[in-house]
Amino acid sequence: MIPRRTLLQTGAAVALGAPALIGFAQQSFTFRLHSFVTATSNPWVNILTPWMQKVERESGGRIRFEGFPSMQMGGTPAQLFDQARDGMADIVWTLTGNTPGRFPRSEAFELPFMMTSNAESTARAFWQYVQANAVDEFRDVRALALHVHGPGLFHVRDRAITRPEDLVGLRMRAPTRQVNRLLGHLGATPVGMPAPQVPEALSRGVIDGTVFPWEIVPSLRVQELVQFHSEFDIAGGAIYTTTFVMAMNQRRYDSLPPDLRRVIDANSGLETSALFSRVQQAGDAPARQTAVARGNRINTIGQAESQAFRRIARQVEVEWVQDMDRRGFNGRALLDSARTLIAQHATRA
Repeated sequence: MIPRRTLLQTGAAVALGAPALIGFAQQSFTFRLHSFVTATSNPWVNILTPWMQKVERESGGRIRFEGFPSMQMGGTPAQLFDQARDGMADIVWTLTGNTPGRFPRSEAFELPFMMTSNAESTARAFWQYVQANAVDEFRDVRALALHVHGPGLFHVRDRAITRPEDLVGLRMRAPTRQVNRLLGHLGATPVGMPAPQVPEALSRGVIDGTVFPWEIVPSLRVQELVQFHSEFDIAGGAIYTTTFVMAMNQRRYDSLPPDLRRVIDANSGLETSALFSRVQQAGDAPARQTAVARGNRINTIGQAESQAFRRIARQVEVEWVQDMDRRGFNGRALLDSARTLIAQHATRA
């Protein structure tokens, strides 16, 4: 039996705390969401803005957002993850490859020809893979979504890419260290740089081309700066994709009352990751049309022709497995886990 004195103390505490609890429940919170993408880009317009609006609506207006595209809060794209970790920004949406080597096990999904042509199913696999194999890579933040974009392709100023030899000698921008390795093995000179720097680099001749999914092309005016685009037949898979994280400062999440944490939770995780990838890939077709409208040349590399790229790309996979082994992880097991999950979700798509 609980002593009467304890019961009286507990009752008094509850009574005295009731106004505070009510006030806490009605408290509103404003979060700053920061990203490197432009305000006119597909991710900002069709993913991040609707997500903020949905959370605001489902919280009854008690959660509000201030959106900052194009690095408007300062810093560089490579600093975004740390901004979420340290609390400079409350939430960020960023490319994990902006910080090379920081998420090594997650890079399994950035290996050449790993993903299917379906970004949504690959995102489901990626979320589950991270939870099983690499959740500690995101331990400094609360990961709200982990996803990928649609199939990447080559965009080149003065040359069509139809075979690996066509890349020899070209200075090609890449988003991640695995794609950099791929381009190097294909004979190009890889140039790492954040996406916002690509237009100027193309216009000044610093690079000869870049790799991107279609959906990001119009917001960076890539279709105006190159003449040739080389994509892979979707039946043959994607030559690459990149991985993204929407990360929230853990302390800011913990500061929310339980009902508002549930709102964030309901807009996070597996299904949100899949949604982000589905919407991102949906931007590919209209973006591709902007290149068609300009009269740019679009070449499709068929399944037979892609085999030459695949043979060379296997070396990147071998090197990644070796790198994981050196770090104390079982590289082959990680690779098998990624492939198994991708295949499982592809059959359900």
